[in-house]
Amino acid sequence: MMRETEREAIGLKEKIHPDFGLAKVVCACGNTFETGSVRKNLRVDVCSKCHPFFTGQQRNVAARGRIEKLKKRYGENV
Repeated sequence: MMRETEREAIGLKEKIHPDFGLAKVVCACGNTFETGSVRKNLRVDVCSKCHPFFTGQQRNVAARGRIEKLKKRYGENV
C-alpha cells in the first residue's frame, strides 16, 4: 500500500486510485514471483520460465503441421 506522501509525490489524486502494492504471481508450471499490481494474487498460464520464446523450445505441433502443409503445396524451397 502506498502512503499518502508517496501518492502526493507522484501526483495521484486522493480516493480515486486503487491501492497499488506487491502481488504474488503463480504460473501453471509452478513458478512464483512478485510484481506490482492492484490485486494481491495473480494466476497466469505461462511465464518466462516456461514460455517457448524464453526457453528456446518450440512446442507448438499445430504450427509444424501448417509449415508442412505449406511446403507440400509450394515445394521445399519455401
